[in-house]
Amino acid sequence: MDDDDIALPADTLTILNEFLAERTQREQDEEQRMINQTGKDAHFEEDWQLSQFWYSKGTKRAIGDAVAKIVKEFGGSDFRIALLSCPSLYATIKDVHANVNIFEYDQRFAAYGTDFVHYDFNEVDSTSDYLRDHHKCYDLIIADPPFLSEECMSKMSRIIINLQRSKDSKIVFCSGEVVEPWLTSSLPVHKCNFRPEHDRNLGNEFVSYANFNFDQYIESK
Repeated sequence: MDDDDIALPADTLTILNEFLAERTQREQDEEQRMINQTGKDAHFEEDWQLSQFWYSKGTKRAIGDAVAKIVKEFGGSDFRIALLSCPSLYATIKDVHANVNIFEYDQRFAAYGTDFVHYDFNEVDSTSDYLRDHHKCYDLIIADPPFLSEECMSKMSRIIINLQRSKDSKIVFCSGEVVEPWLTSSLPVHKCNFRPEHDRNLGNEFVSYANFNFDQYIESK
């Protein structure tokens, strides 16, 4: 049988066409959000090729509530928050505190306007001045790097150190349990009891790390 003679069953073809149409519409909608810069209410699908996995509602609420307490205790109008590679937290944190930047490789999040900072953690090797306009600017940094590798932990840690306003700046780092030895050798953080959860179940055990007692700001279940 020639390849030209192979055909999908009608019902399978219908499902495939519906899927392709939905994907095309979604991509067009996301492009319009980027053009229109629709702010924190813009919604984007995960891009698995960029290792994007969105937090569950419960995790976003828990982190948002913790951040609200931290801002109330330590912050003011000049208190600045940086979110590194955790775009699904942006709307929640923005509702808590206005002064927040989202650092992301994915250009779709330019829809968040001037809060968006495009970055690539690999570029930290290119120059010591990488992201210089943001050095020593942030009081709270929340990071969720895309890869569970020693190289990624090392490079993300160098970026975080540069972004800290001072040694008193607070760091919350969400990642796999497997990165603990690499991360703790690069940053003065420890593993916390709080375990972030995602909309989709991941194969790796996910935990949180911080350079302060983050658990005391998390509501007990």
